Amino acid sequence: MEFYSLTLPNGIRCVHRRTKSAAAYCALTIGSGSRDELPEEYGIAHFTEHCLFKGTAHRRAYHINCRLENLGGELNAFTTKEETVVHATTLKGDYSKAVELIHDIIFNSRFPEVEIEREKEVVLEELYSFRDAPTEQVFDDFEELIFDGSSLAHNILGTKKSVHRFSRETITGFTARTYNTDQMVFSSVGNISREQFERTMQHYFSPVPALPRTFRREAPPVVPRFDKIKRKAALQQAHVVMGSVACDLYDQRRLALSLLINTLGGPAANSILNLALRERNALTYAIDASYSPFCDTGIATIYFATERSNLERCFELINKELTTLCTVGLSPRRLSMAKRQFAGQLTLSLESNENYNLGMGKSLLAYGTVETQQEIIDKVQQINANELLQIAREVFSDMSVLRFE
Repeated sequence: MEFYSLTLPNGIRCVHRRTKSAAAYCALTIGSGSRDELPEEYGIAHFTEHCLFKGTAHRRAYHINCRLENLGGELNAFTTKEETVVHATTLKGDYSKAVELIHDIIFNSRFPEVEIEREKEVVLEELYSFRDAPTEQVFDDFEELIFDGSSLAHNILGTKKSVHRFSRETITGFTARTYNTDQMVFSSVGNISREQFERTMQHYFSPVPALPRTFRREAPPVVPRFDKIKRKAALQQAHVVMGSVACDLYDQRRLALSLLINTLGGPAANSILNLALRERNALTYAIDASYSPFCDTGIATIYFATERSNLERCFELINKELTTLCTVGLSPRRLSMAKRQFAGQLTLSLESNENYNLGMGKSLLAYGTVETQQEIIDKVQQINANELLQIAREVFSDMSVLRFE
């Protein structure tokens, strides 16, 4: 069996994949992100993630930072719009130490006020750095427009004003409401036996009191198509995001859309848009397409940067390729190549046990199961050209646009 899993009485789900690696990877994925914030809390999910490392009932911040690093390992975390993830990498002999540390910072953090005040300055520096990067800011502004009126609209970092308002009371209120045990998955990959994995999970996570979720996320309203320009005098280039709402996490067409997006503007140099704008016409250094599914919606985008004088030519070429996808679709040869490329990229990405581990946690949290690599590839092989044609018409026919000029 490639995976084995268990669900504890408090609702926490656990999944493990045994490998022969000398390294062990583990993570706690929590279904709590920036979309779960109240208006007065914007930025608190990400700020809480920072403050988890600032002291527990058993450790000070210094001891948290040194616990795994002194052993050659690593402890880290990140926040998205729907999840908070704390993950660690260690030697397999230190696996239980990593599990214990993750348990400690999630369930025993004390959030000292002195550390909170200090961390505000760190997060504000991160916010300023982000605002100085138009390649990042343009995406935040686009999502604010396309998800207007919903909890997905605001950015993950919050604002200077909101960050200054945070306190220990704010953080504990947020975690008490959103760190729900039935929305937690502990995942790991490494040379750990099933017996050791189950024993470790029972020891550290079974005593955690059950805290089931009592609220529901609200789906975003439909926003009319827009075409907006924001003037940015200091920029050397124009930065553009084109996008539409798309398949959510539970839409059976999401894999087909992922295949289509990868072919259109994925990381490979032979993507449709890279060939059209960069290789044949030298109009841009960076152009890509991406797709992000959420629990009740999704977003498909195209991003590029170019000189202002080249903007209209770029739009012309992009729209030409999108029109072809919406009217003609992929040729049998291109579809076959796209499937092979997608399968190869998936296989290579899952050679990273860290990626595999994080993917297992997200999958079990969202779907209650983990698909094997072969199961995913088999589904990709079943996608047909007509399915891609219908999705292309739905997603690419009338895209909204935001320009930084």
